Amino acid sequence: MPKVAEWRPVRQSRTHELVLESIEEQVLAGHLKAGDRLPPERELAPALGVSRSALREALRVMETIGVLVANAGRGPDAGARIVQNPDGALGRLLRLHVALGSYSLRDVMEARVVLERSSFETAARSASEEELAEAAAVVERMQDPAISVAEFNDLDTRFHVHIARSSGNELTSTLTSAVRESVRSLILEAEEAAGDRWPETARGLNAEHTELMRLVRAGDGARAADLVEQHIRGFHGTLVVDDTATGHRRQADAGTLPA
Repeated sequence: MPKVAEWRPVRQSRTHELVLESIEEQVLAGHLKAGDRLPPERELAPALGVSRSALREALRVMETIGVLVANAGRGPDAGARIVQNPDGALGRLLRLHVALGSYSLRDVMEARVVLERSSFETAARSASEEELAEAAAVVERMQDPAISVAEFNDLDTRFHVHIARSSGNELTSTLTSAVRESVRSLILEAEEAAGDRWPETARGLNAEHTELMRLVRAGDGARAADLVEQHIRGFHGTLVVDDTATGHRRQADAGTLPA
């Protein structure tokens, strides 16, 4: 018999947070899982002993953090549903924290190095040819001189996330996507600021991506890990300068542009 969620009234102080706690308890207990729908508002609000406005506030928070999608209207697709793809939401939240100074760009760089060293080394050991073919197709598209800087930036992100996914670790993939997303706008600004230097810079980046693909396909995880670290540190070393005295960041002259 499948487990059935049991809803109990919650305390009234900070009501929407208590609603969140109640829903979280149902997930942790196994009563709710990805793909399940929550009861309609008219049923769930009285079951929890809260107003529908407090319930909606809690559901909006869950939608923002990427664990719930709410569809308005009627019919089989209406209502709130638990989802299992937090990549975009985590990226948005991390991007805001980076912008607010919660994490320095050095912190982001070190996180990327750890995550992507692991991804490339594991992908070289265990990724399927089908998975690697998808990553290689992205690298090939990046070599088209006619693509815009913005499209190059998108493909660049897609390549790194493809490798993370091919490593077989979903959490590593999600974190890699979120960390890369958190600095996407800074990367794009640096690329666009390159001006006449951009074609040469793009060729250099493409050469590194091509070599990374070769090493992964050859099963040389150690060298792939070393190269992706060099790839990332080269970018972070020239994109920004951290002013530790004031906490302000300013864009540096990007001689070598992003990974």
